[in-house]
Amino acid sequence: MQGIHVALLQDAVQEGVLGAAGRGAEWFIGLFQAGAETFVGFVTGIIPLLIVLLTAFYALTNLVGEQRIQRVSRFAAGNLLTRYTLLPLLAVFFLTNPMAYTFGTFLEERYKPAFYDSAVSFVHPPLGLFPHVNAAELFVWLGVAEGIRQQNLPLGPLAIRYLIAGLIVIFIRGIVTERITVFLARRQGVDL
Repeated sequence: MQGIHVALLQDAVQEGVLGAAGRGAEWFIGLFQAGAETFVGFVTGIIPLLIVLLTAFYALTNLVGEQRIQRVSRFAAGNLLTRYTLLPLLAVFFLTNPMAYTFGTFLEERYKPAFYDSAVSFVHPPLGLFPHVNAAELFVWLGVAEGIRQQNLPLGPLAIRYLIAGLIVIFIRGIVTERITVFLARRQGVDL
């Protein structure tokens, strides 16, 4: 930012105030032109991809049936391992962010805070494989992906590693949050 001001001051000295104002105006409109180019890239690239992915997953949900998905969700809520890995994965995959948190309705009250912690922590790791899960924050993955592409490295293995690391992290967070919830409930005299 300071370099821009120095350049404008140098222009003012060399070209006069009108020349510097003209270059400042060119820079200002150039900023918005760059934003418009990025927007057009999204409109012609990622937005159609996301619409097709969302349509496909909603169609899959309708084909499989909402009742079956709920049955699988209740099964996944049944034990510690699947409650904080499989259930958040299914929730984020099928319902996307922020609707994924509604899968907590299949859980007992004492597990809901831990499920929420797991689900909210899992909306970024699968973006490399499933960009529909959190389309509003796809820029996080795209930034990392661009750096990997510039190094001429494949994106697939990184996307898989992100997913696996995410599953490990949400499992740990789910267990820790569940224990904290039980501890605080006992401390407050709340029966879970």
